[in-house]
Parts: sequence; structure tokens; C-alpha cells
Amino acid sequence: MNASRIEQKVHPDLETSLYQFLDFVRLERGLSDNSIDAYERDLARYLTIQTDRGRTSTGLITPGDVSDYIRVLDDLGLAPSSVARNLTAIRVFHKFLVSEGVDPDNPTENQRPPKVGRKLPEVLTVEEMSSLLEQPDLETSLGTRDRALLEMMYGAGLRVSEAIDLLQSQLIFDIDVVRVFGKGSKERLVPIGGQAQSCVRRYLDTARPELTKPRSPQNVFLNFRGGRLSRMGVHKVLRKYVLAAGIGKAVSPHTMRHSFATHLLEGGADLRAVQEMLGHADISTTQIYTHIDREYLKEVHRTFHPRA
Repeated sequence: MNASRIEQKVHPDLETSLYQFLDFVRLERGLSDNSIDAYERDLARYLTIQTDRGRTSTGLITPGDVSDYIRVLDDLGLAPSSVARNLTAIRVFHKFLVSEGVDPDNPTENQRPPKVGRKLPEVLTVEEMSSLLEQPDLETSLGTRDRALLEMMYGAGLRVSEAIDLLQSQLIFDIDVVRVFGKGSKERLVPIGGQAQSCVRRYLDTARPELTKPRSPQNVFLNFRGGRLSRMGVHKVLRKYVLAAGIGKAVSPHTMRHSFATHLLEGGADLRAVQEMLGHADISTTQIYTHIDREYLKEVHRTFHPRA
């Protein structure tokens, strides 16, 4: 596997099957290097999770294991097209193992992408996100605030409630993290990249003092009256810059969070680390995840986030 990626802990027997498959698509099917890299990235992540589940050979992987994995990708905000691509890679992999006589059955034979009960927000491309973030006017106090807000939401994958409730004391930039209180007041430490930190520091040093009034709260993001920025206020800010950037997608604050997860996963980040950064608790396969320490999370974030 590509040694430049953060090491994925795949059981040796599963790793052998992956090597055999990659050799097959490289030599027999003549796929491009980009296609082979995509197969390797998606399948290494898939087999890491199967290793966590105690599957020491591909023959032990069940249809339920595949279904749970695809559901986790969907829950973490991966774009539907990317979920479908992952499923295709897994199908081709297991089909190869059956054709080679390695396994008797294909656990993906009747597998379908998960049905989504609600319409997921759009996911922006890296280019669209860059354009969006460049729209605020940094010569004004509100523009400086807006840039810091958008960079923070995308840079740390924050929910809108987490962004508006964020206090200055929760910014721990000397160790490159933000202390976030999510659903049920569950605390997590999320890595934050240099570009977001720079924008937030500029806002705190120059723009926030201009917005501050005698009764202003300690929240990081204030409205033009000096009060706590509201959820509706964030919606209005985002809508303004989506239009300015000429983005035709239906973008909501949650789109920033979905894009955060998608861009990390598409870059090859470990699924468990992204789950930890998002603070997801309501996932059917939560028990398959192990604790990820802060330094590892920061390494994943630095390696794979487009603006780290």
C-alpha cells in the first residue's frame, strides 16, 4: 500500500487479498494509476473496519458487515456518488475473490446503496468551497467575521449550533485544537488548520472589538448589535456568499459539515478519525470504532484537510 498515507491497520490476511486484487486490476485490466489509487484507498478503509470487527479473512465478511459499512459512509456525510463508488469497489473486490476461488460467496451480491430517509444537503467541491470562502470583504468588520465563521465551520466540521455557541475560551490554538460541545453536551477536541486559525485570530484582534458592546457575551461570533450570532444569522451569511460565488447548489450550514467529512474521506483519511472529529454518536456501528488520540487526529487533519 502507499506508504505516504497514514497507516491503516488491516489484518495481514485481508491485506494479502487486497494486494492480490490490486495486482489483478493493474496487470490484467490495465487500469490507470489514479483508478488503482482510488481502489486502494477505498478498500484499505473498508478492510480496516472489517479488521476492527474481527474479520480475519474475507470469507468471514457478511452481507450485514457490508451494509453497516455503507451506512456509516452515508451517516458521515460522504456524497451519494462517493458512497456508490465505494460500494462498486467493494463489489468488484469480492467478485474477484470468488472468481479466483479464494471465497465461496460474495457478500455484496444483493447489496444496494442505503435508502436515505431525508434529503442530504449538497456537498461542495474543494474548488467551490475555496470560492465561497474567498467572498467576504476583509476590509469590513462583518466581512472579517464572516470569513472567520465560514473557515471555522468548514475547518472543524462544526454544526451550526456548535459554531454560534463557541466561546473564546474554547479556542486552544496553542495546540491547534478547538474544544467543542456537541449534542448532549458531549465534549470533543477537534483539530483546526492554519488558515482557519489565521482568519479567526484576525477577526478576534481587529473586527470583534468593533462589534463588542458593554453587554456582549463571550461567544466568539457576534452580530452587528454585539449580541450572540443566531442560527438564522448564520443562514443569511452563508446564503449571501453562496450567491456571490455563483454556486447553484442548495447550500445550508450543514453543507459545510458534510463537505468537511467528504473532503477528508475523499483525500484518504481514516474513517474512524473522521467519525471522532465529527463527534458522531448515533451510528449503528459505533462499537467498531476505537479511541483515537488527539495527536493522531491532528495528523489526519493536517494530512487530508484541503485548508490545513
